[in-house]
Amino acid sequence: MAETPHKITPPEPRIAFHKTEMQPILDVYGRLVMSGQARDYAIGMHKDHAIFAIFRRHAENPTWRIEKQPHLANMQGQYVVYGQAGQVLRRGRDLLQVLRVFDRSRFRVVE
Repeated sequence: MAETPHKITPPEPRIAFHKTEMQPILDVYGRLVMSGQARDYAIGMHKDHAIFAIFRRHAENPTWRIEKQPHLANMQGQYVVYGQAGQVLRRGRDLLQVLRVFDRSRFRVVE
């Protein structure tokens, strides 16, 4: 008997950060680590968005989340920075402008 070949389905496409987007994000993360405000990060790639989460401590909720949501590119902008409570800190079309929210010294982690 001949075996029937198994149909291989390609994986579902996921949204990810491009390497040109990762460099400024990692620069921000590095500055936060050097200042003692961050210790860990996580990257998530989903069907409709990508997440770069920055943690103050391990096993906590992220202090900041940088998200890429391509479906909002022509409306509000595809890049968003969220705070720990889920509030939108900055949103826009240009990643470098959105990441400038971390240049301000007004965001301090309160314990």
